[in-house]
Amino acid sequence: MTARTTVLAPQVRDAMVALGAAAKKGLGDPVLAELVMIRASQINACAFCLDMHVDVAVEKNGEGAERIALLNAWREAGELYSERERAALALTEAVTVLTDGFVPDDVFEQAAKYFDEAELAHLLGVITVINSWNRLMVSRRIEPGGPAW
Repeated sequence: MTARTTVLAPQVRDAMVALGAAAKKGLGDPVLAELVMIRASQINACAFCLDMHVDVAVEKNGEGAERIALLNAWREAGELYSERERAALALTEAVTVLTDGFVPDDVFEQAAKYFDEAELAHLLGVITVINSWNRLMVSRRIEPGGPAW
């Protein structure tokens, strides 16, 4: 299958963009949102989303190259990521993979220590939206810079 150069489902794209914007706005931390989206995209091997969100994290939000480069190994990166970021990244991985069919209680409880109920709902929204984008882009084999659905 080859990538198409036109947007075939603009209503789907527009709804996904709006949902993602609402989730990120309610989270309130644009750097954290980008870290979450990059980590989920790493797990899902979505080159399109990785390219986009690394660029946004660095160019728009001033994220450092070291934190981006070590995101795949965030658990081993020492104090490079805050406890709040670590809780969000653990939740991201649990929601993205869902190997046991659910998010482990300890992962959810750890995130709930650092995010109030509304923030946690928005964080889950960001994680859900990026996983949806990853699946759309990977299933269509959209390369970096290609059309966003």
